[in-house]
Amino acid sequence: QVQLLESGGGLVQAGGSLRLSCAFSGGTFSSYAMGWFRQAPGKEREFVAAISWSGRITDYAAFAKGRFTISRDNAKNTMYLQMNSLKPEDTAAYYCAADQVSVVPTTQEDYDHWGQGTQVTVSS
Repeated sequence: QVQLLESGGGLVQAGGSLRLSCAFSGGTFSSYAMGWFRQAPGKEREFVAAISWSGRITDYAAFAKGRFTISRDNAKNTMYLQMNSLKPEDTAAYYCAADQVSVVPTTQEDYDHWGQGTQVTVSS
């Protein structure tokens, strides 16, 4: 049973940085594409970034390009999201997800496994 556990969220001032981690267990991490999504209060969950099983291919939402970096360490069964230049509008619960079919999945429906989320709050 695949399990995902996010960590690294917290409270940060605008302009600051955070690095989220997603620990993977219960399967072969290197055979899964991985992604990050976020959901702000009163809004739908939205795509943030995705990374292929090898780490060679990535994709980002427009708002994440240039500020966020997705990466993975297959030896540690862990995926990361480095977030820089954070803005108050980045405040949301951030979720990691795993998919064994698509190369770089960008929609929620592509993903089979989800974590519980970690809260990121950016103060102005």
